[in-house]
Amino acid sequence: MPERSIMFTREELLVVTKSNPEVLVDIILSLQEQVELLTQQVAKLEKQISKNSRNSSKPPSTDGFNKPTGAKKTKSLRKKTGKKQGGQKGHKGHHLEKTKKPDYIIPLTPISCPCGVDHLADVAVSGYDIRQVFELPEPKLEVFEYQNEIKICPKCGQPVKAPFPEGVNAPVQYGPKFRGMLVYMQNQHFLPANRLSQMVSDLYGTSVSTATILNASARSYTNLDPFEESLVSALTNSKVVHADESGVRTVKKLYWLHSASTDLLTFYGVHEKRGTLAMNDFKILPNFTGRLIHDFWKPYLKYDCDHGLCNAHHLRELVFLIEQEEQAWAKKMFNLLLDMNDFVGEQNEQLTDEQKEPWLTLYHEIIAEGWEENPLPKKPPKKKRGRPAKTKSQNLLTRFIDFEDSVLAFLHDLDVPFTNNLAEQDIRMIKLRLKISGCFRTVKGAEHFARIRSYLSTARKQGWNVLDSITAAIKGTPFLPGQSA
Repeated sequence: MPERSIMFTREELLVVTKSNPEVLVDIILSLQEQVELLTQQVAKLEKQISKNSRNSSKPPSTDGFNKPTGAKKTKSLRKKTGKKQGGQKGHKGHHLEKTKKPDYIIPLTPISCPCGVDHLADVAVSGYDIRQVFELPEPKLEVFEYQNEIKICPKCGQPVKAPFPEGVNAPVQYGPKFRGMLVYMQNQHFLPANRLSQMVSDLYGTSVSTATILNASARSYTNLDPFEESLVSALTNSKVVHADESGVRTVKKLYWLHSASTDLLTFYGVHEKRGTLAMNDFKILPNFTGRLIHDFWKPYLKYDCDHGLCNAHHLRELVFLIEQEEQAWAKKMFNLLLDMNDFVGEQNEQLTDEQKEPWLTLYHEIIAEGWEENPLPKKPPKKKRGRPAKTKSQNLLTRFIDFEDSVLAFLHDLDVPFTNNLAEQDIRMIKLRLKISGCFRTVKGAEHFARIRSYLSTARKQGWNVLDSITAAIKGTPFLPGQSA
């Protein structure tokens, strides 16, 4: 904070001017220093409030309801394709089609003809005008009664019964598919237990306690032990893994939800720590030797594997430099990265050195222009300890140089994506859960949700039937990554 300035009246300044001009010079210089300091603070605050989800890593939820002002109200990171809005020519549409095997056939017989002829019931049918209505069956729980016959052994006289099917352990109970539906609705569609109980009552006319719902989730969590073990192994041996983390309120404290995912696998884990201590406990990254895609959070860089940085984050940072600081190099780099990605997307085979060379040349030229536009100070300012702080442009330029292979990993390997959007999408659904419920009331509840959600997300990616998958978990035979469901 600047020191409180001394205020002078006009008369006092006139007296000082006539009696001691040097004092007036000191006053003016002091005011100049204060103006410069306040100008820097205002500029810093203006940059802070100008950040949003389009030009920084801030989530869209922080944007509020205020629309961007100025000429550039919106800016998409996507380039125009020239295509019209809506379905494209040749696009295969989807609509309701007639089935060859309807469940019910309701004949409609004409009684009379508009011309006046009655008694058409005995006239032969010449054809059919068919219309089908797809309707829900009446929601109803089916009850399966197992009547275990008791027989007396003719030799020893002891009563003998057949074994009940596995899982039939009580005189009255809910079946695995019904309990699987409870787990599915709670963890896939984020219905709180009391609302889920109400939904079951409304649809099926049966009362389910919240304890039954929570017990179903707890059973699924326990039975998914072999799934999680197999999932961790599969991710550890994957070529490319996306990673991200986000805060989750748990028991009135900030815990962290970590994700590691591929196109076919999703892992979620809840931990009270955000950094490497948590990641090591999940046992994926310590032994991972593939390429880890992330947003340049420093703890990820501690792992001895190849890295790929999220260029969606880079594009947003470049947008900030273009809009707020009018950096010419940033606009060129923004366009170059998008052009690179378009070019890579058109290739079917890995790029040759000759194909990559012109792109790399442009990349280095733009970085050089950036340093010309944002030179480092030759000497650190006096009376300040440590290294001088870098500007946002200088920090980004340094990253583009020091981590070039990670920034351009998508150019060197077609299996590496341009962004970390997969991890962000996987995390986004969990944030939706928190918007609905606000927090997790117990650590155990958060852990149950993370493991079950890992299973449901993986099931969907693998093409498994999600309800069948969770029913299998209830039975104690969960599907495992790589197997056909």
